[in-house]
Amino acid sequence: MKDIIRLPSDLGAAVRQTRKAAGLKATDVARSAGRSRDVLHRLERGDDVTVASLMDILRAMGVVLRLESAGLPTLAEMQQRFGKPEDDDDDAA
Repeated sequence: MKDIIRLPSDLGAAVRQTRKAAGLKATDVARSAGRSRDVLHRLERGDDVTVASLMDILRAMGVVLRLESAGLPTLAEMQQRFGKPEDDDDDAA
């Protein structure tokens, strides 16, 4: 997983994508993590869950977090977050 995670929704999407790519069922991950399926679904939606729940779910999936310096977001990340630039009005004239 090489996704850049800047928002809770990014983390949730990355967890969901990783779980599905590994062919893991939500119920199996939740059971192995000792958490409810609702906690896993809240995490995957980008809602708040405890750090302990996050770590238990990642452990159950066989993945870890790695922290690195954020740096500046790329243009693509800015466009994704804030929308695509509007068309130039110069062509309309």
